[in-house]
Amino acid sequence: MSATPTSLHRVRRLRLGVNIDHVATIRNARGEGYPDPARAAEIAMAAGADGITAHLREDRRHISDADIETLAGLTRKRGKPLNFEMAVTQEMEAIALRHRPHAAALVPERREEVTTEGGLDVVGQHNRVAPCVTVLRNAGVRVSLFIEAAPAQIQAAADVGAQVVELHTGAYCLAVRERRPEAEALLQALREGARQADALGLEVHAGHGIDYETVGPIAAIPEIAELNIGHFLIGEAIFTGLDPAIRRMRALMDAARDEVAA
Repeated sequence: MSATPTSLHRVRRLRLGVNIDHVATIRNARGEGYPDPARAAEIAMAAGADGITAHLREDRRHISDADIETLAGLTRKRGKPLNFEMAVTQEMEAIALRHRPHAAALVPERREEVTTEGGLDVVGQHNRVAPCVTVLRNAGVRVSLFIEAAPAQIQAAADVGAQVVELHTGAYCLAVRERRPEAEALLQALREGARQADALGLEVHAGHGIDYETVGPIAAIPEIAELNIGHFLIGEAIFTGLDPAIRRMRALMDAARDEVAA
């Protein structure tokens, strides 16, 4: 499939944000000072990560307030963006305003969940989300909403003034791993959601559950500008090291884009 000149810049370069949350999970399991998420961020950026993602949860189960302070300074020094994942709460809004990260990704959060289980309900929580988006944007923070690839949610993201949507890829990735037949339909929904978001003027990101097997089809969606990947890379790093794990992911992303552009 050939790319038009206007879309070629989209297919040629896909950014990789590396989520280092689960380095902190391992550290916190023993209450030690290691492994250090900041060291992981340094390695990730050297290996080809375009930015660092970290989620400061209400219960502080992995990333801590001190981590965010360190990462904000580190990424600023290295000239790389920090993507601060946060719940839509006054506490997290205040922390974001204090550190002024490059981007804030608003995500749903429940204490009882193991990890983020789905996208933010922007339609149902419009009156909570819209003011938070406005405050962060006015402070110069780029606002992303982590949502399902559902037409109503994508439209609502545009309506509340977000600049970015991050499409939740977890259901697709799980369906692929479990070899379920609905995987292709879920991938098609991501394609259609990316097109809709792009047409609305939103920058499109994607993330959750992406591994070496699923990254290619997602990376091949030309409207997507960035992938945020964490848990798989930290897990793979146990066996291969973080640098090789990220470099392989980067290579698979680039190969998928090259194939689309060919």
